[in-house]
Amino acid sequence: MATSGEADQGCVRVRGAREHNLKDVSVDIPRNALVVFTGISGSGKSSLAFGTLYAEAQRRYLESVSPYARRLFHQMAVPEVQSIEGLPPAVALQQQRGAPTTRSSVGSVSTLSNSLRMLYSRAGDYPPGQELLYAESFSPNTPQGACPHCHGLGRVYEATEASMVPDDSLTIRERAVAAWPTAWHGQNLRDILVTLGYDVDKPWREMSRKERDWILFTDEQPTVPVYAGLEPAEARRALKRKEAPSYQGTFTGARKYVLQTFATTESAAMKKRVAQYMVSTVCPGCQGKRLRPESLSVTFAGLDIGAIAQLPLRRLAGLLQPYAEGRPPAKGKRAAALHPEKAIVTQRIAQDLAARLEVLLDLGLGYLSLERSTPTLSPGELQRLRLATQVRSSLFGVVYVLDEPSAGLHPADTEALLRALDRLKAAGNSLFVVEHALDVIRHADWIVDVGPQAGEQGGHVLYSGPPPGLEQVAQSHTARYLFGKARRPARALREAAGWLRLRSVERNNLRKLDADFPLGVLAAVSGVSGSGKSSLVSQALVQLVAAQLGQAPAAGGEPDGPGDPGDPGGLLSAGADSGVVGGHIAGGAAGLGGISRLVQVDQKPIGRTPRSNLATYTGLFDHVRKLFAATRSARARHYDAGRFSFNVAKGRCGNCAGEGFVMVELLFLPSVYAPCPVCHGARYNAKTLEVRYRERNIAEVLGMTVDAAWDFFADEPPLRRALGTLREVGLGYLRLGQPATELSGGEAQRIKLATELQRTGRGNTLYVLDEPTTGLHPSDIDKLLLQLHGLVDAGNTVVVVEHNMQVLADSDWVIDVGPGAGEEGGAIVAAGPPQAVARVSGSRTAPYLAAALLGAAAGA
Repeated sequence: MATSGEADQGCVRVRGAREHNLKDVSVDIPRNALVVFTGISGSGKSSLAFGTLYAEAQRRYLESVSPYARRLFHQMAVPEVQSIEGLPPAVALQQQRGAPTTRSSVGSVSTLSNSLRMLYSRAGDYPPGQELLYAESFSPNTPQGACPHCHGLGRVYEATEASMVPDDSLTIRERAVAAWPTAWHGQNLRDILVTLGYDVDKPWREMSRKERDWILFTDEQPTVPVYAGLEPAEARRALKRKEAPSYQGTFTGARKYVLQTFATTESAAMKKRVAQYMVSTVCPGCQGKRLRPESLSVTFAGLDIGAIAQLPLRRLAGLLQPYAEGRPPAKGKRAAALHPEKAIVTQRIAQDLAARLEVLLDLGLGYLSLERSTPTLSPGELQRLRLATQVRSSLFGVVYVLDEPSAGLHPADTEALLRALDRLKAAGNSLFVVEHALDVIRHADWIVDVGPQAGEQGGHVLYSGPPPGLEQVAQSHTARYLFGKARRPARALREAAGWLRLRSVERNNLRKLDADFPLGVLAAVSGVSGSGKSSLVSQALVQLVAAQLGQAPAAGGEPDGPGDPGDPGGLLSAGADSGVVGGHIAGGAAGLGGISRLVQVDQKPIGRTPRSNLATYTGLFDHVRKLFAATRSARARHYDAGRFSFNVAKGRCGNCAGEGFVMVELLFLPSVYAPCPVCHGARYNAKTLEVRYRERNIAEVLGMTVDAAWDFFADEPPLRRALGTLREVGLGYLRLGQPATELSGGEAQRIKLATELQRTGRGNTLYVLDEPTTGLHPSDIDKLLLQLHGLVDAGNTVVVVEHNMQVLADSDWVIDVGPGAGEEGGAIVAAGPPQAVARVSGSRTAPYLAAALLGAAAGA
């Protein structure tokens, strides 16, 4: 390990760290400094910063609180480390997806909503005769404040004819009522309608309004004889002859079935299925403001609390500033003269709100509103919200451990982030930051570079010291990019093969926007955070192309967990704003320019449980299991491929049911996950493990990294090709059996991309990726770019939403959205080859892109 300077008394001393892939690491890290942990993806930097330093700091803190209180914390595992000295208390600000409930918002995460409610309660203008309301009456999450119509959600959910009968040319027999259950239950309802005298073979649109309304919306539940298996005419004759029925069936209207199933089923799949037949509308009681009338009757600065929560934070700060400075508008001055105590309260609360809003504006979040729900925030936005709260907390002597705080940030916004980090450091705190962004690394006081490679070939500290000293470390991948020594092959720009033209797009801050996307090239869409890039690409472009192709919009992830009461997983609320308000593709189907397929590669998890892993998702596992089933030993025992799945009872360990570990509940201490005492973590039973392929059993193969497996399966072309693509997108360090729950959003996205790259090239596909460089080291970004260029060379179109200048500089075409964020964005500022966009004076991206192009030219 290279070091710079002698460790002094202001250091955290780590000795013998062995967490994950760390190789008995010993390192001294200065306190009261901005320390950046660098290294390629999977090198071990997070294992050192979070898995070791933060985990140990949390463990020490929890030892000081009562055993009962410990149970309330999510406790990390005790780190594998010999000793750590000089470690202060730590606060972790990790990236995580927004909570899956619309009741969690920017206002609640930042705690600004609490102060705003107090402002309305104590300093609001009440209508004559209105009694004083306490702060909780201004919260949609309390019985005192929630609108009685929508229970504080702001939207009401209903099943309509259009949602339940998507194709009215079909007959009931042909499942016109798509919302009804499939299989036997749907057949049962159809047979009941026959008994009731309805024509199930008449197209839905030809049925009378009275018939349609009763079938869909009746609350009646008549019980009638059912003649199963008979044609309608035969069933009617049997009924007329009063023959014995097959059984007595009870009818349920389609709306009643949908609402009842959604409210009562315990099956996530069933809930998800019926949710698609429900539509949401703004609550007529509160007009979407989520509060009861009495609460909305109180105003401040002429606005009720629902309206003020809808303002962008930048406008809210401007509205509050005069009150914070003690110079309210004329009407406010008259009120202050009448009620001087109210004026004092107003100024005090407004000062607090204004000071906290200033930090949020500094972090580039002025385009958000207090009511913006956390499921719609990126991990980077959520992390910066929590960072703003810490900047205002005035803590001293704390270590803040941050996970890529620049994720999702435009370089212009990164400068504001660095100012916030400097404020925390100036207050007497230490900052340990895991980062890939070169701007943040250059700003560091100290760098800890981990590597040299990923996974088993990483885990060493290559350098620990001030930034300039890293240049001399030959093994460091970071040094090559930090000091402009990286080489990238020169490449001629591609010409567009055609254009996909979006017209009059309206979505979020996009207002009647026209945008032209070149086909047959790599196009990057840039702009400051909140400018409208994702609204244009990941929402409008994807939805309009999908609709034109008759293809379902790109697959979404599974619900993240419990959300609003009655809406677990946010199935309804998440989709409440899913449609493009306006917009079309010029020329309709012809305007697609030959695109026949759409693939959106997002960062949603590839699975929710440890049973889902890299091998199962990519299809690798199917090939591996067939190889094991084809061995002489397996054939002699009559083992099929299913025997080698840990999800099948015949092959897996019976004690842990194929999990590989058992949980030991320790009550006041973190629960311990110990290897299963029967299979010792292998997940399979002993008989299955006796079968070997080239001297390895199935568990040992799943334990291999992608790199090791690539060598091991050298004689298996299908496996070799699949493993090769995983390596090419920078995932060679992952284990084949690595659970989905251990993968970051960026890793999940690259696994999806690798899975797509394995397919035989079809061409004419539009690939859409939203910030694919998240979590990637610059050297891994170069690998990713090679793959994206390969897709384009195969006759496809690739559109990426990106902040990374390395990607923008290597694109064929750049579309810059802005100029600012929120209300100040939503327009196309520049469009053209990177060199042309870099010269546009009104673009906030241009100067950073120009620098990247200059650096690339120097490196080449």
